[in-house]
Amino acid sequence: MAKKKKEERVIQYAPIVNQPITETIEKNYMPYVMSVIVSRAIPEIDGLKPAHRKLLYTMYKMGLLTGARTKSANIVGQTMRLNPHGDASIYETMVRLTRGNATLLHPLVDSKGSFGKQYSSEMKYAASRYTECKLDPICNELFSGIDKNAVDLVDNYDATMKEPVLLPTTFPNILVMPNMGIAVGMASNICSFNLAEVCDGTIALLRKPNLPVEKLMEIIKAPDFPGGGVILYEKEQMKQIFETGQGSIRLRARYVFDKDAGCIDIIQIPYSTTIELILAKLTALYKDGKIKEITDFRDEIDLSGFKLTLDIRKGVDPDKLMARLFKLTPLEDSFKCNFNVLINSTPRTMGIPEILGEWIQFRLGCLRRELAFDLQKKKDKLHLLLALGKILLDIDKAIRIIRKTEKEEDVVPNLMKGFDIDEVQANFIADIKLRNLNREYILNRISDIEGLQKEIADMEETLADELKQKALIIRQLTEIKKKYGQPRRTQIVTDWSDSALPLEEEPENYNARFVLTREGYFKKITFRSLQGNDEQKCKDGDEILNLMDGENRDELIFFTDHAQLYRAKASDFDPTKASALGDYLPVKLKMDPDEKPILMNIQNHYPKKENLVFLFANGKGVRVSVSNYEVTGNRRRITSAFSAKSPVVAAFYEKAPMDILLVNSEHRGIVIRSSLIPLMATRTSGGVQLISLKAGQTLVSATTDLSSLPDTVKGVKKNKIPAAGVALDG
Repeated sequence: MAKKKKEERVIQYAPIVNQPITETIEKNYMPYVMSVIVSRAIPEIDGLKPAHRKLLYTMYKMGLLTGARTKSANIVGQTMRLNPHGDASIYETMVRLTRGNATLLHPLVDSKGSFGKQYSSEMKYAASRYTECKLDPICNELFSGIDKNAVDLVDNYDATMKEPVLLPTTFPNILVMPNMGIAVGMASNICSFNLAEVCDGTIALLRKPNLPVEKLMEIIKAPDFPGGGVILYEKEQMKQIFETGQGSIRLRARYVFDKDAGCIDIIQIPYSTTIELILAKLTALYKDGKIKEITDFRDEIDLSGFKLTLDIRKGVDPDKLMARLFKLTPLEDSFKCNFNVLINSTPRTMGIPEILGEWIQFRLGCLRRELAFDLQKKKDKLHLLLALGKILLDIDKAIRIIRKTEKEEDVVPNLMKGFDIDEVQANFIADIKLRNLNREYILNRISDIEGLQKEIADMEETLADELKQKALIIRQLTEIKKKYGQPRRTQIVTDWSDSALPLEEEPENYNARFVLTREGYFKKITFRSLQGNDEQKCKDGDEILNLMDGENRDELIFFTDHAQLYRAKASDFDPTKASALGDYLPVKLKMDPDEKPILMNIQNHYPKKENLVFLFANGKGVRVSVSNYEVTGNRRRITSAFSAKSPVVAAFYEKAPMDILLVNSEHRGIVIRSSLIPLMATRTSGGVQLISLKAGQTLVSATTDLSSLPDTVKGVKKNKIPAAGVALDG
């Protein structure tokens, strides 16, 4: 067998071409860089990145602004017609916009299901097939005018449908929606501001374009983060952020100290951190023995919101401990601002006045396009109605022209010639039904001509006058603030130190009436509400026990029939109406089973000269100085507030001596001056005998209202105690 010759394989290589690195970067790298900057990572003046905009516009076209929620998987699939980057990235984009994720001050997507939480890196969102979404009502402001040529529409990636270049948002969403993006060679990190403050600041700039930045800072005070927390306000640093768009903001967690439970509850953390990072740092510090004051810490996040609990040893100062933790853990963090925004496809780092100025110009452009669209529609309608007006002069002529025209294509030209109208008008006349070619129909239609002419004149005047356009934007912003504005979530602290921080914002103060009923219902009623109806509603068999006027910032005390005292703030209760039953105190204050209040009083101070009077079923009574009930800290309940040896019958607050009617079980009573009751030094003193009782008798009631006492009763008033009761039947 002859040997086969080995086949020689010849490999040909492409010729080597020398290419400068600068040319390679320009041809291959720069298009990628520009795509990332312009089409992915940096938000534009409407406050949205392209991924946000494509998702929201898809939901808008699906009818999810007014319709019911639909499965998230359906939305993701539809969005791929505009965004071909994969279903996972689209769903992640939507998660961040949802109400459930708590990333935004004003969520753009109304969600149902588990969407994780912004403050947790381990709390994952459910798969798109399990969750449902629709657009939140605030999206009406994002899409307002989009169907009136307010913005340009361009082809999608395969030219099968149109999508907007920007959304014509009617408020400066760029400052209300937090945004972070990392491009190539640049980044953007925009924090959120309070919507109401942003609207007010924009209105101020619309009225006075050269408004000094210091004045704007008085209106837009500081960022407002969705997770709350505390801003350690430094004026110069904040001014730098307002002027340049760059700088750093110090944020701290907010906490409350529960003295009874011996724990610190951290209820808000900085927006820039997560609970996992905090727990990891606390664990490391605990293992190193650097936080011996803490015995345990745990994640107590539930349906009511964020909560991180620290159990501390007895006697530890919570404020000093938190000051240390602020230095050692992410409970204090910073947010680095970098207000980088795309303006006409060019990235620019701008301060807040400049951003608002750009938004105003953008909004003016959208508004003019909307007005021009509406104006043209009205002009077109007027143009047709004017033709109807000409027909009205001779309806018979119009019918005659149409009837005598032999060919269908000649109807329009003949009408044009017969009435001196153009082709559009003639087509409109020719399309009118025969039944409508009557005087009444035509008169009804052309009656709108005068109104249309006035509207057209007004719109042309507005289009020609920028001041009127700005006035229209101001009206829109005022309405948006009224409709969607919310109180600040992030507290601003100007006078701060590392040793302590105020635990909570001071509540709004206003005058109110406080009502307590015998069955334990409490009402806080504003004076404005009382102007309409001041008749107090009670359950059947119930009656008013205490009624007094005070303020929303007052401290209230409640004594109960279990010899306990509960402290509460008036601001803890929601305002109600006189016609409502109110809050049920045993539930609201977490009282013991079968426990009911017997006395309420406003107690902002604890003067020694003011006393509490307690009267018991065994006929004894005692006076105790209110100063005995003063406590420090946030203690909400005091046990053994008075003697529990005998059931309490009544309790009174004594600012000055008063007459008290005591009635026993045999309907015999005495009236004594409260000053006769001895003042005791201890809260639990059993007191002294006030009314003499025979075997089996008890004291059943006591009141300071003597109006029900018959005039015929003699000798009921006593100057010495104990005293025998007098028959009250006369």
